Amino acid sequence: MTRVAPTNEAEVTELLTRPTERTVSAVETLGGDLLILGAGGKMGPSLAVLTRRSLDAAGLPYRVICVSRFSSATARAQLDLPGIETIACDLLDRTALEALPDAPNLVFMAGLKFGASASPGLTWALNAYLPALVGERYRDARIVALSTGNVYPLVPVESGGATEETPPSPVGEYAQSCLGRERLFESTAERFGTPVALIRLNYASDLRYGVLLDIATRVAGGEPIALESGYVNTIWQGDANAVLLQAFTLCASPAAVLNLTGAETISVREVACRFSELLSAPAPSFVGSEQETALLSNAGRCHQLFGMPRVPLDELVEWTAAWVRASAPTLEKPTRFDVRDGVF
Repeated sequence: MTRVAPTNEAEVTELLTRPTERTVSAVETLGGDLLILGAGGKMGPSLAVLTRRSLDAAGLPYRVICVSRFSSATARAQLDLPGIETIACDLLDRTALEALPDAPNLVFMAGLKFGASASPGLTWALNAYLPALVGERYRDARIVALSTGNVYPLVPVESGGATEETPPSPVGEYAQSCLGRERLFESTAERFGTPVALIRLNYASDLRYGVLLDIATRVAGGEPIALESGYVNTIWQGDANAVLLQAFTLCASPAAVLNLTGAETISVREVACRFSELLSAPAPSFVGSEQETALLSNAGRCHQLFGMPRVPLDELVEWTAAWVRASAPTLEKPTRFDVRDGVF
């Protein structure tokens, strides 16, 4: 049965953080506290609250510790809940990093994407140097490190997307630094025997941001849509967070790799036309034409291991349209899914 589309932030947060059988089973395997580094970003707050609610449902007392610079007071306020601890920290400060609490489970979410081309030094520091520091500091933990499908090359659309066996060939300096992140965590696994899982995500949607919101807002505003990157992947952020929790069971040395996205190769043209129907907007205008390649990932292994996403694409499209119709707030952080040269 189709769920009622959320149309305000309280409703979307409730859906994102609602425990399921999968997430409750996942936290039962943790065996101790969970530390989230970079918890103040787009996904961190909902992951933390989902973990806390799942632990409560399982009757487990483990701590959820969230670390970030917390440059946004809003992000920290979202985590001001019983059973969630927040620590403001510059993770590049080695003394501050060493002073953080120990934990047997760590989710690494820190990094820089937008503005990477303007600040290449900081990009490499956060995306590659910091993982080396964290790997050494938390060598005794299980580490789930959030990575990106940008480490793959553009692949033929008819291929169904890059698999975990596709050799990385990142386009642009941001993607190169993300491969650096992976290599440094792989080094941690090799040097110290640290169990690591590298999760290559593209793209998460939570209605306030995501590739579907980008397309829907362009349709609603009558803005032209570029088609050179005419095919994309996406997944409901609640489903993505559930996989991050379950991924601790994959942590290994050498490091394990897993693609994380939805099951469909989405046509930008087709989904834009669908949004025009749902939004009662004029037919979308397009610029350019679909190329034979795109940034696509095949998450078949993830779906075999952890099940299909609970929110299918059609429903996610309808939710996004309802969000736009309601003029609900957005994070104003476009995914820039149509970038092909890797410059963000």
